[in-house]
Amino acid sequence: MNIKEKGFFISITAISLLFGILPVANAMHIMEGYLPVGYCIAWGAICIPFLVVGYLSIKKTIAANRKSITLFAMAGAFVFVLSSLKIPSVTGSCSHMTGTGLGAILFGPAAVSILGIIVLIFQAILLAHGGLTTLGANTFSMAIAGPFVTYGIYKLCQLLKVNKYVGIFLAASIGDLFTYCVTSAELALAYPSATGGVLASALKFLAVFAPTQLPLAIIEGILTVVIIMGLETYAKPELTKIGFFGGNK
Repeated sequence: MNIKEKGFFISITAISLLFGILPVANAMHIMEGYLPVGYCIAWGAICIPFLVVGYLSIKKTIAANRKSITLFAMAGAFVFVLSSLKIPSVTGSCSHMTGTGLGAILFGPAAVSILGIIVLIFQAILLAHGGLTTLGANTFSMAIAGPFVTYGIYKLCQLLKVNKYVGIFLAASIGDLFTYCVTSAELALAYPSATGGVLASALKFLAVFAPTQLPLAIIEGILTVVIIMGLETYAKPELTKIGFFGGNK
């Protein structure tokens, strides 16, 4: 890695640390203790197969190219930074960008489940953002569901010959929005409406999230494009080794 590449990665790390340690209050993913015990256990169990596949995916990538650790670290820092900048939106949760689209595009969605759960654990312990009891639900929405949709949209745009950067923007933005659709569904399942049931409750949560989440999703899409353009300039050899330019990811 040359001096310019090192400077780029150091700059991203510095910005990540700066934003990551800013004090926050009254903002959560799904907050600690907000979900009933049965739901916490169920969402945690659902996440286990994805985490196993994600671990194997990361292990395979690093075994083939140890320098990819730097890109993994950067993708994890990106998730930590964006998901730590949050706007209180509704009791028990909040609106914020996820940052998981970048990792999904670079390494595939399975690997992001590991990056995501690591970030969520650190946020729960260090920032009181989210919680350990709701770790499974938060992992599924932010680190599994969102990244898989991001990856699907990205590959679809490739098949349709959509401009690369437009495809990245759409993938990251839609993946962000889908995360909040899943979060709304998780909350609705735990707290269905007395009149309209789960569907009515989910629509209410979505309506509350929408005013803040729509612009945040657009911003995340733009940021993801900018980061990838920077990587193409300063870390082209690393991207080539993980198969980014060959369409393998």
